[in-house]
Amino acid sequence: MQKIVSVIIFTVASFYGYAQELNARVTVSAAQVNNTVNKNTFLTLQNALNNFLNNRKWSKDAYAPNEKIDCTFFLNIQSTEELNVYSGSLTIQVARPVYNTNYLSPIINFKDDDIIFKYIEFQQLEFNDNRVTGSDAQLSNLTAIFAYYANMIIAFDNESFAIRGGEANFLKAQNIVNNAPDGRGIKGWKAFDGIRNRYWLVDNMLNTRYAIMNDVYYNYYRLGLDKLYDDENTARSEIINVLNQLAVFNNENPNTMINQFFFQGKSNELIKVFSKALPQDKAKAIELLTRLDVTNANNYKEGLK
Repeated sequence: MQKIVSVIIFTVASFYGYAQELNARVTVSAAQVNNTVNKNTFLTLQNALNNFLNNRKWSKDAYAPNEKIDCTFFLNIQSTEELNVYSGSLTIQVARPVYNTNYLSPIINFKDDDIIFKYIEFQQLEFNDNRVTGSDAQLSNLTAIFAYYANMIIAFDNESFAIRGGEANFLKAQNIVNNAPDGRGIKGWKAFDGIRNRYWLVDNMLNTRYAIMNDVYYNYYRLGLDKLYDDENTARSEIINVLNQLAVFNNENPNTMINQFFFQGKSNELIKVFSKALPQDKAKAIELLTRLDVTNANNYKEGLK
């Protein structure tokens, strides 16, 4: 009897100790929603989205509580002409701990402007991997978007710890894209919706032509940032190798979404990494970074003088 109780305790402890992958914090801003809508609706929505992300198992991997992925979602919405239908933007930010430090490195910092959904207070947020779209496309679009980004977060995080470690969740995200809701005002799921959207992001990470990007994420985080504590010069050399890989990739595949996506939120980090580099490494970093991350070119020139 005592053995049975021990097994039960171990099973329960395992269930709670190795459960969900995300430590997500969702904020819903409804300042632009007209005053005819009860604002409590959006607090209810915020709580529902937090539960949706944090209480669901998104992969088959075992996660201890201290291994959960820290991520934030900022949903900024406004009214549309349709009752209970809202449009807006979703900003996703994800940080990954760097080995032997208290520093969290940004791995995703992205704003999705193609948000539209229907929501009625207290409605259940339902999602099924095998049936992404329900009877109402606008109702389904909300959970499809959040499920997509949940899978992408886990995938990119896994890529940074193991070569091609994110493939399983990238494939789940691609399945959502392939079966995404299609209806009035819904965008972001198709190739022709733009050049930087949900379709292209997961396509870039699964397209065999762009396979080098899987190595880029692993090499930058695991062989670069994680090694800074032990050997700064070797770690910086590895990050320069990553920048060289990105330069080749960008020359062969100009204007791909993933190149811009990689650099979003990283300029300050890269400046700090190379601020104390050997002169030749600093010069090489400036040359590559000003070419690869044009938006922050002046920041690199000033920060790495």
